[in-house]
Amino acid sequence: MKAIIHQKYGLPDVLELVELEKPVPQDDEVLIKVRASSVNAAEWYGMVGLPIARIGSGLFKPKDIRIGTDYAGVVEAVGKDRTDFKVGDEVFGAKNGAYAEYVCVKNIIIPKPKNVSFEEAASVPIAAITALQGLRDYGKIQAGQKVLINGASGGVGHFAVQIAKAFDTEVTAVCSTKNVAIATSSGADHVIDYTKEDFTRKGKKYDLILEVAATHSWREYKELLNPDGRFVLVGAPKNNELIGPLGNVIKILGGAWLARQKAEFFIAKFNNDDMNLLREFLESGKLKPFVEKIYPLSQTAEAMRRFGQGHVQGKIVITM
Repeated sequence: MKAIIHQKYGLPDVLELVELEKPVPQDDEVLIKVRASSVNAAEWYGMVGLPIARIGSGLFKPKDIRIGTDYAGVVEAVGKDRTDFKVGDEVFGAKNGAYAEYVCVKNIIIPKPKNVSFEEAASVPIAAITALQGLRDYGKIQAGQKVLINGASGGVGHFAVQIAKAFDTEVTAVCSTKNVAIATSSGADHVIDYTKEDFTRKGKKYDLILEVAATHSWREYKELLNPDGRFVLVGAPKNNELIGPLGNVIKILGGAWLARQKAEFFIAKFNNDDMNLLREFLESGKLKPFVEKIYPLSQTAEAMRRFGQGHVQGKIVITM
């Protein structure tokens, strides 16, 4: 089978398209013929190998040369102990090594809704589960709240707007001029174009801020929050060669150390219950992925290069 690997850390040129042996599912696994995957910050940082992140993934070269996590595809074979799926089922989920024609999956495998394409389904797992857990588990989102989402047109952001609306809140989206239409179509009640006005100086208060871009200081964010408001940080600029976005994360959370308002940073964790909730959102139309561009597997380096440029509209998808 064709697959993408990286035998060293670096920019997208380190990615190689190679032939690997087609995997055989274990008794408790399902073999998926992958139709599509997508690009996330997880793949980018795994590829470039931030020094602080190499402790677990390999100091001088990656321990696991495979890459990719999100997938959508068709069940091709099932292990003898699996009775929950059958050959031909359309599914989506998450498994390391998803930039490949086949992948064996044990846990995160969910029926794909019929009303979304493989490309759309493949764009969902990492980005949407991050938005869901950030809003619900860390932001403690409640109906009727006023929610601000900064970075509302990217992968996590455009899902966050839609999920916040699914919880019946009033959503303000912050994005650039070219992305106003995406934020509006995602259901935002108010859209602020940050190239024309500073959202921290509008004088409005929010119950919850989901911050994807980390463009301001804690002092500025604090002024936007109600006394019992919550601030959840899920992304930051890649402006530190040693620790990447963690530089901004540490700076903001350090400023919030003694604040009354709750400020948190987290990394999402996959579970089938949350994936099934996202599937329900997809089926009901509450969640509609936006795909900026689709690349074939042979152009994965170009897809990663585009992601590295920043300001992606929605998601970038790779097809097999």
